[in-house]
Amino acid sequence: MSTVLGSLRRLALAPALSEVSFARRGFPGPASPATARLEAIPRAVVCGFEWGIDARDLTEVRDRVELVDDGMRGFAYEGVTMAFTVLDAMGAGRRRRTRELLLGPGAPHLFLAYIGIGFAMARLPRPLWRKVVPDLEPGPFHPTMTWLAVDGYGFDLAYFDVGTWVDQQRVPAPYAWQGRPDYFGRAVDQGIGRALWFIHGARVEDVDAAVRRFAPQRQADLFSGVGLAATFAGGCGADDLAALRRRAGRHAPELALGSVFAMRARVHAGFVPPHSAVAAAALTDLSVSAAVALADGTAPGADSGGPVPPYEIWRTNIRRHFDRAVVE
Repeated sequence: MSTVLGSLRRLALAPALSEVSFARRGFPGPASPATARLEAIPRAVVCGFEWGIDARDLTEVRDRVELVDDGMRGFAYEGVTMAFTVLDAMGAGRRRRTRELLLGPGAPHLFLAYIGIGFAMARLPRPLWRKVVPDLEPGPFHPTMTWLAVDGYGFDLAYFDVGTWVDQQRVPAPYAWQGRPDYFGRAVDQGIGRALWFIHGARVEDVDAAVRRFAPQRQADLFSGVGLAATFAGGCGADDLAALRRRAGRHAPELALGSVFAMRARVHAGFVPPHSAVAAAALTDLSVSAAVALADGTAPGADSGGPVPPYEIWRTNIRRHFDRAVVE
């Protein structure tokens, strides 16, 4: 049963299911089986948000999300995390909802949960951002991968305001995420790159052209976001992905980097759909197990507090593997 306060927050903060459709957003290109699949993803996120914002307890949320099929369940938890983050940041009740979710049923979907935190950030004033990441025990993914929250923030900006963030290519004001304001814009661009995959309906020629319209110094991060989305969300087959890799040219290692992170997230969640394995092979020449081994074998150590966050050190380590492959 929903709460009155939760319903009010849902009406104020969550887009309706119709609002996330590609037609309603005015995305270019015709409807296709690929766009139908991709549209189902933000719809799953919206459903998760509605369940989370209205739920009385974590058990109720879990019981609802577990009805979602394996391929979409992580996206529903992404929406739940968004809802819990909003509730916690706005000071409603115990302020431990997000932590309990990520230590409980949301744990396998940690990567998408961080992105859900970023969706909440897009709807919260910046002074509240310091409250959005729950206190978890340090591990291979936390806090290193919390930069995915900034990625999620960038995705949300581009998806819901193409004119400003894609057409006009606005650069967001810096924010000292993990004390690194200089890296903030790069992580936002990684999310914008993921959004371009959705905005252009997985049509590789259009996605590549969209990336190329950005300033050259932004394209590497955009391509890594494209690689992550193409692998995790899917939308086209091996031949098109091979064409995307050729089009990326010197940025092909960034596509591969995004693909490797997507595979690590999929395996962590315990479900690898066929399209993800196909994309990993096409963009990285690696099997699922080899992609995960590469991710795990290049993970950085503890944060030394230097100018480069461990998240980018990890990305650089993975990218170097593919840089060497290009040279060879």
